[in-house]
Amino acid sequence: MKLTRAERRQRRHRRVRLKVFGTPERPRLSVHKSLKHLRVQVIDDTTGRTLVAASTLEPELGLKKSTVQTAQTLGRVIAERALQKGIKRVVFDRGGYRYHGVVKALAEASRQAGLEF
Repeated sequence: MKLTRAERRQRRHRRVRLKVFGTPERPRLSVHKSLKHLRVQVIDDTTGRTLVAASTLEPELGLKKSTVQTAQTLGRVIAERALQKGIKRVVFDRGGYRYHGVVKALAEASRQAGLEF
């Protein structure tokens, strides 16, 4: 039986999530991308709460598409919001996506903005 692209990504994501777990000291920076948008959350898995979130769907950010430049902006925004809440260290969860393109740009921009992972 051949798996679809989405099913393969979900399997990779499950494999990654066995190792990546967000704690109150070091929450999980989770990335979700669709064909049009990016969503990023900082999650404490012990309580199941989203501590900080950012998305290209937010009108005040003025981001339109899921591009590398958009991902860099979103990475800076999520890092600023996390630092305002006192979150400096996170665990990066790429969500089963390859670490290149928008995922890589988002990660590197959030590192440059002050998040440690």
